[in-house]
Amino acid sequence: MSDIAARARYEQFVELHRGPDAFIMPNAWDGPSALLFKEAGFKSIATSSAAFAATLGRLDGIHAISRDTHLDHAALLTSVSGLPINGDFEDGYGETPEDVAATVDAAIARGLAGIGIEDTTGEPSNPIRRFDDAVRRIEAAAAAARGRIVLTGRTDNFLWGISDLDDTIRRLTAFAEAGADVLYAPNLPDMASISAVIKAVAPKPVNILVSPKDTATLAELQAIGVRRISLGVDPYTHALAATRAAAAKLAGGDLTALASELSFGHIIKLIKA
Repeated sequence: MSDIAARARYEQFVELHRGPDAFIMPNAWDGPSALLFKEAGFKSIATSSAAFAATLGRLDGIHAISRDTHLDHAALLTSVSGLPINGDFEDGYGETPEDVAATVDAAIARGLAGIGIEDTTGEPSNPIRRFDDAVRRIEAAAAAARGRIVLTGRTDNFLWGISDLDDTIRRLTAFAEAGADVLYAPNLPDMASISAVIKAVAPKPVNILVSPKDTATLAELQAIGVRRISLGVDPYTHALAATRAAAAKLAGGDLTALASELSFGHIIKLIKA
């Protein structure tokens, strides 16, 4: 993969965060899903560590997927789609800040345009790292990332049921000061919380996770300053829901249950293009 092409994708990704409008960055789980998102007109794609783990029959957030396995997956999405890919890389796949920096270096070498580093531990009984440890890891990641890959600093407080907005803002502010380019706290409970985060880390952009259950519109999110929107596992579960519904009909004897407007020939055309 050429350094020139990788640099171009990085610059394209940077520009998306600078534009006047919020952009949607869907999360793909394999090559064809990435190509379908590209066909629909999306300008960048993210991995989903949870969706990717599920495709392998594993769980997310417990170090069940290795750094190299996820790097291979993200590099595949890059080579297949040609779009800037943001890697959802859990806690940076390392025990030390130096290990996290090495992961960032490896992601750059594989041609990724962005990378997210969480403050998680991989231990469900104690899921969130101590504040100082989390900040040091973002500092190391930022030093490796600067000018080469877009770094998202992320706290998973609300994702793990820790409903502490003050600590969430404290962490995101510290990550911004440590050099993170984008800030992200999945599962913020309401528009007021999202707005508070955006104001706290301004002028740096904020990524928001949305789901079909959310009532806020794109225009409303954009109006309060959201710059990037990701979808997490929902594209993958949407596809699985269609499969489950068809499987139930097929099990009942309906041989037409798998009829679809999407032909495999179309997928082949996308791959060949």
